Amino acid sequence: MPRRKTNTKPSFVSRFVKFSLLFLLLSILLAWLYQNRLAIAYYFSFQSKHTKQSFQKEVEDARVYQLIKKHPNSLLGIDVSEYQGKIDWKEVDSIDQKAIHFVLVRATAGKDRNDLTFQENWKALTTKKIIRGAYHYYRPNENSLEQANLFIRTVRLKKGDLPPVLDIENLPKTQSLDSLKKGLQRWLERVEKHYGIQPIIYTGEKYYQDFLKKDFPNYTFWIANYNGWVQDFPENATFWQFTEKGSVKGIRGNVDVNLYNGTPRMLLYQTIR
Repeated sequence: MPRRKTNTKPSFVSRFVKFSLLFLLLSILLAWLYQNRLAIAYYFSFQSKHTKQSFQKEVEDARVYQLIKKHPNSLLGIDVSEYQGKIDWKEVDSIDQKAIHFVLVRATAGKDRNDLTFQENWKALTTKKIIRGAYHYYRPNENSLEQANLFIRTVRLKKGDLPPVLDIENLPKTQSLDSLKKGLQRWLERVEKHYGIQPIIYTGEKYYQDFLKKDFPNYTFWIANYNGWVQDFPENATFWQFTEKGSVKGIRGNVDVNLYNGTPRMLLYQTIR
């Protein structure tokens, strides 16, 4: 008996599924290319000028350029600490020709740690036409009032300075989340009572969503999100730290770059008056 030939051609359904998957992947690629068109154009147009830098650095510089162009009405700022070493503040004024409007400086960490460059940076900023602010790196497993008192002893805020900033990034190892939140509230209340202005809270977007959003609804938030796909301010972020690998003339190595979601007048309204 002759052997019956089997049909080796793919069915209509399998061909449709393959075509749909291919179309989906192509759509995602095209969407990514469109979303990052400014960064790609920036990279290829300036590639010859940065041959000594790593590809990753090129990408970060392109991201900074892209977001500056995407948010022309937002204000640009940086934040610094001893990790940037000695800064030549005479050179610090802009990124990609966009003026730097504000600088946040780390002052203290935990209950007993002063930033090694705070006093130098803080004093240097008095000669710049840039709004300055100071922040405290909070250690969850240390006494909150001792941390607040260290910040108060270290930082003298003046008219025109931004409110004090509480930087919380880590979860506690020796206490519950409820105890952490109570400690944060004690720090915020102690510092607000001393300076007469409500502090700003800095944190990562996930930390904000998971732990802070519900319990601190009335505070101004400075939120970090470095995701390359993110093009707009995170939810409820007044300040957005969008990269930790920015380049600024006068500063060696990487620096955090931020955007403020408002006008110069609005930023002035945030300051101590």
